[in-house]
Amino acid sequence: MPTGVHLRDARQQLFDAAERVLLHAGPSALTSRTVTDEAGVAKGVLHRHFADFDAFLTDLVLDRAAKLESQAAALRASVGTGTVADNLAAALTTIFGPVPLAIIPLITFRDELRGRLRRARPGGGMAILAQATTAISAYLTDERELGRIVADADIDSLTLSLVGGGHLLFADRESGPPTTVALTRFVTTAVRAVTPHPR
Repeated sequence: MPTGVHLRDARQQLFDAAERVLLHAGPSALTSRTVTDEAGVAKGVLHRHFADFDAFLTDLVLDRAAKLESQAAALRASVGTGTVADNLAAALTTIFGPVPLAIIPLITFRDELRGRLRRARPGGGMAILAQATTAISAYLTDERELGRIVADADIDSLTLSLVGGGHLLFADRESGPPTTVALTRFVTTAVRAVTPHPR
């Protein structure tokens, strides 16, 4: 591998390469060698930008989790429009897209990575799921203020049900994402008791 190649944005190039490895080979295949090979750069490039591989993974996860913030903003912008169930179904489809789903087991099985994420920011130990929880909770709270969710709804429990159930629906890498019908049925059932009338 050439070592003198100038990289306009080496960090982003390495993050994108890691994402491709995650998507086609899974978290167990993610090593500094597979990342630099996929990026087409010398192995030393990664170590010039990151103290070690866990530092690289920490920044990768935080970078990808930050991207969910714009998607969370889109969910908040949908408050009061469409139906609560449809808005949530669309959000879960985005939140549990291929990249976030590939990152979740990476976090789960790497103790050092979880520790670094926790030190990087509150709730960071389960980044992605924490982002999803925050986004869904904020959306439901806003809808409750508009009266589209009943006033006594337990937002925390409903959020956990939607995030946990949504993750289970999307997590099967073999069969792929759930059908629109299955996802809509799940979300509609989850929110039925807290919507004052069909919306």
